[in-house]
Amino acid sequence: MRFVSPLVRATLIKRYKRFLADVRFDDGTEVTAHVANSGAMLGTAEPGMEVWLSPASNPERKLKWNWELVTVDGHLVGVNTAHPNGIVAESVAAGLIPELSGYASIRREVKYGVNSRIDLLLESPQRPKCWVEVKNVHLKRGGWAEFPDAVTVRGAKHLAELTGRVGAGERAVMVYLVQREDCQGFRPAADIDPTYAKALAQATRDGVEAICYTCRLSTGGIELGDALGMDLSERI
Repeated sequence: MRFVSPLVRATLIKRYKRFLADVRFDDGTEVTAHVANSGAMLGTAEPGMEVWLSPASNPERKLKWNWELVTVDGHLVGVNTAHPNGIVAESVAAGLIPELSGYASIRREVKYGVNSRIDLLLESPQRPKCWVEVKNVHLKRGGWAEFPDAVTVRGAKHLAELTGRVGAGERAVMVYLVQREDCQGFRPAADIDPTYAKALAQATRDGVEAICYTCRLSTGGIELGDALGMDLSERI
């Protein structure tokens, strides 16, 4: 995934109301940017951090800037949760995720479950359908990439719905996309959301597959990185 326009550097003043952030450009101008992230953004939204913004594609939009990246301990971290689905879809189409290779078609945002839409549906003649849910990850603690960074009832619901697809004889895969490169492995943040950690452990026992990949980030774009090992135990 390439950014359509060059990113512009700024300094974070504060993030508030989940979807808003006040930033200061290098020339001293201050603006409010849109934050496409409903999570807690632990460790990635401290005042004074270096951030990178993209201009809004719609010139009529009230908020003219989108917050894309933040620099944490010298590493770029992606905070825009609108990107992972597209990054994974592009990577599957290019054959970069071996676990999801060999399918003839990819469809996005297909209705399933109870008022849900699956991120990707992979289909091919003579093969069971493969339902793929993508989760954005940017939290890092103790060298581990962790999800979620806030309680997610919706996330647990998705795990139950994926389990239902396995029960129907189809394939279901949870993809955790870590928008950073500085982690040694992935694990659920069981202290933040023990219910989700338990649901993930149970879902994998019931046949839902889980995989995790990092991203390589630059101010020019974001692309799929390396696979990460996973510890899916539900311990706190």
